Amino acid sequence: MNKNQGRLMLAIAAIVAFLTALAHMSCIAIGPQCYSVQMAPEAVVHSAESGTLLAPIATVFVALVFSTIGCYALSAAKVIRNLPLLRFGIYAIAFICVVRGVLPFQLWIRHPEKVALPVLVVGFVWLLVGVCYFFGYRAVNKYGQS
Repeated sequence: MNKNQGRLMLAIAAIVAFLTALAHMSCIAIGPQCYSVQMAPEAVVHSAESGTLLAPIATVFVALVFSTIGCYALSAAKVIRNLPLLRFGIYAIAFICVVRGVLPFQLWIRHPEKVALPVLVVGFVWLLVGVCYFFGYRAVNKYGQS
């Protein structure tokens, strides 16, 4: 794999992360139904229904997390400046994404009735994103250190 392929993988990972942040932020505008559709914890859905601050604050926090991991992908792809602890950050993000991606599949194998198709699809997407972070970063840095 060459540097351009690695940059493409990291760009795909960044796009998924930024779209995920945007999807989470849409819950604030759309309302409680959006939180339910996106499988937010019951306390957050209840907060959105009640109009308390938990839902919007949690949503902004989660969106910032996804935006940050998107920025790390762009940094690793050399689109923006190097962020602090870039190597550690990329490998940690890749690991978390892969674990997040595998968890629904292991649950589906043990208890298929507890896992809906959308959960499997989201798991598969995050598994691929984790692979993109890992191999994309390695490809970009194959011929030089960051």
